[in-house]
Formats: sequence, C-alpha cells, structure tokens
Amino acid sequence: MKKILIGIISFIIVLVLIIWMVVNNKNKSEQIEIETSEMTATVLAVSDDALTVQDRNNVIYTFNDFDSEEVLNVGDYLTLSYTGDIDGDTEMQKASVVECAKLDDSDIDVMMEDKSAFSVFYKQAAKLLDKMTLEEKAGQVLLVAAPDSGQAELLKEKPYSGYILYKRDFDGKTARQVTNKIKSLQNASKIPLLIAVDEEGGKVVRVGTNKNLVPNGFKSPQELYKAGGLNAIKVDTIDKSKILHDLGINLNLAPVVDVATDPNAYIYQRTLGEDAEKTAKYAETVIEASKGTGVSYTLKHFPGYGNNKDTHQGQVTDDTSYDDIISTNLVPFISGTKAGAEAVLFSHNIVKNVDSSNPASLSASVHNLLRNNVGFSGIAMTDDLSMKAITGDDAIVKALLAGNDLLILTDSTGSIDKIVNAVKNGTLDEKVVDKAALRVLAWKYYKGLFETK
Repeated sequence: MKKILIGIISFIIVLVLIIWMVVNNKNKSEQIEIETSEMTATVLAVSDDALTVQDRNNVIYTFNDFDSEEVLNVGDYLTLSYTGDIDGDTEMQKASVVECAKLDDSDIDVMMEDKSAFSVFYKQAAKLLDKMTLEEKAGQVLLVAAPDSGQAELLKEKPYSGYILYKRDFDGKTARQVTNKIKSLQNASKIPLLIAVDEEGGKVVRVGTNKNLVPNGFKSPQELYKAGGLNAIKVDTIDKSKILHDLGINLNLAPVVDVATDPNAYIYQRTLGEDAEKTAKYAETVIEASKGTGVSYTLKHFPGYGNNKDTHQGQVTDDTSYDDIISTNLVPFISGTKAGAEAVLFSHNIVKNVDSSNPASLSASVHNLLRNNVGFSGIAMTDDLSMKAITGDDAIVKALLAGNDLLILTDSTGSIDKIVNAVKNGTLDEKVVDKAALRVLAWKYYKGLFETK
C-alpha cells in the first residue's frame, strides 16, 4: 500500500512538473512574441556591423551589432524584426535586429503609406517618376537660385525642381513683367516649377522691396502683432498670398517660428519676439490663413534657431538643452504642423544635445525629431547649402541621406552631377533619390501645379 501511495505521489509530482514546463514554455514563447517588433523600411546604409534604415514615415534608425545572413544593399526594401525599445527621436538605437527579409520592388506601395496630406498622389507621381531620367529625378530634389540671366534656357539643360527669386528679380519691374517672366519659366520646364521667395516681412522681403508691386511693403511679424495681434497677422498673410499668387509665386519660405528672447540675437528681428505659446499661435494663424491661397508656407528654422549667431557666416553650435528644445523650441512647429503646414526648413545649427557632429540640416537625428516628436509628414528641406556653415563637397549627398526631400542652393553649379555621380559610384542609391523626388512630385500634384501645365 505504501509503495502504491509513493507511486501515486511521484506520478502527481511528475505530472505537475510537466504541466509547469508546458505553461512556462508557453509563457516564454508569448513573451518572445511580445518583445519582438517589426517594421518596414528602406536601407540607407549597411556595413559588416551596422544597418541604417528609413521607415515609411521617414524616421531614420541605425542598429549596431547588426548581423544577417541576408545580403542587403542600399535601397533595398525590407521588413525587419527587432527586440528592445525603439527611440524615434534619435538615429542610433539600442534595440537589436533579430532578422530581416527583403521585399520585392513591386512592394513599393507599402513604402508609400506615410501620413502626408499628398500621399494620395504618390501613385500618380510614381508613374511620372518611372519615365524620368536620373538627371531629371536629381533635379526634382533641388530648389535653386535663379541665375542673373538665361533662366529659362538653363531649365532645358538642368531640370531643377524650382527657382528661388530674390530682390534682383523684382527690382524696377511691373507686375505684368514679373508675371510674364514667371510664365516663361514655367513654359520652359517639362515639370511645373516651385517658384519661391523669402517673403517674411520687415527685414527679409523680396517682392516687398518693389513699391510697384507692394506700395506699402510688408511689415515684420513684430510690427503686425503689436499693431493688431493675430488678426493683423491673418490679414497680412491673406493679402501677401494674393499678391504672390497673382505674380505666379507658389511657395513662401516663411514664417520664421523660432523662439528668440535676446533682442541682440541674429534671428530676433525676424521672429514674433514672443514666448513659445504665442509663437505657436502665430504659426497656426499663418498656416491656416494661407490655406486656399495657392501659396504654400514653410515653417523655419527647425529645430529652432534660438539666440545663436548667423550661419551664413560660419558654423554655429547651439547649446540649448534637450528639455528646452522639446518644451520650447518645438512648440511652434507642432502647432504649425497641426494647422496643416506642408513644408519645414532646417537650420544649419549644430544642435549639440541632439547631434553634436552634424548641422541640423544634415542630421538624421534632428530630422527624426521632426518626424517622430513633432509628427510632421510633409516636405523637409534644407536651408541654403551654399552658406558658410556647410563645408565639404558631400553636403548634397549627406542632406539626402539625412532625410531631406528638397535641397536649397544659391550656388547650384554641378549639383545635379553630384547626385548622379554619387549614384553611379555607389555612395548614394538611386532609390533614395527616387523617394525624395516622388514626394516632391506628389506635393506638386497636391498643389495643383500640373493642372496649369
């Protein structure tokens, strides 16, 4: 009897152990499933021990200690599984890639599912992109200063995405002369042009310098705000937009939504001169007032210029703490984004507490702040890459790899060739150019520019 009892007890113990092992293994399996996440992305760079990818919302991630049996190349579309937490506000990740699998090129539709307002035009833009040469695609990511002469002729040779016009382009001209000139530029281009100005008001004006075009000029944001608050800002935006649109201008590189508190700071006179909350209302007002006018407005200079020196003259390092960047500098950009801003322009400041090695315009980590923290899904563009803050011949390539869609250049000499050569020598994959060009083309469809061709 005793032996039978011992046997029963032993059987029960073994049974309990088996059940425990099954349940424990199941829990472990479920735990693994919970801890493993997946993303769809495009390969931007790959080496023996690191992988850099860009997801469908244009956030860029670099995984270290990367090891895969799959042979990957720059430009490949893939799905990757990873363990650990992803930090979307920076480029370098602590998470680890478990495995990855290539997607076929036919899966490009998956890569086009971002949140931008103009993503509905991606398929239309993709059809056009398929017919374009590499030179034409490279041109679509470049917004350049119009030369002193031969502007229309140059477009037939160099298919730029658009021209930025300056004071010299309006001096002494009548409205009809300007309109006819811009029409001739549009007629010379196979693809509709972005025609841009920096029409901030006050210190920085282009059209507003010509009394034939703007009899009373355009006042600065500070003047308007002190005279009539946000309502004056709204009226000015609507009036300004009508003047620009009637001339054929479709992009204003304004407003300046930097929060600057020092009246002696370089950027101060161009700002609202108020705190983050009031500047956020200013950004919201301008963007909302611009809707339906035919002119797109651009929030600048991301991630906030602060009280720093002039990057036209050389490199500038911004020591603003990360907490202040998030709680102060980004606030107006968030407000403008929620109001429907279509474009954001990056500064050339080295934002030390986000990326101490690269200017904001060339930093994937700073771009991630815009995409992930601000939630902006529109066009990201650099400030002028010809400014003295930018050094080295590789700035154009670095700008594209950092996540920009559109690059601004006052000196565009050899710019298309630099992109083409980078693709040919393997420094840049053509698919990176394709993605930026596709987004710019889709933006042009969204803006209705193709309807006027």
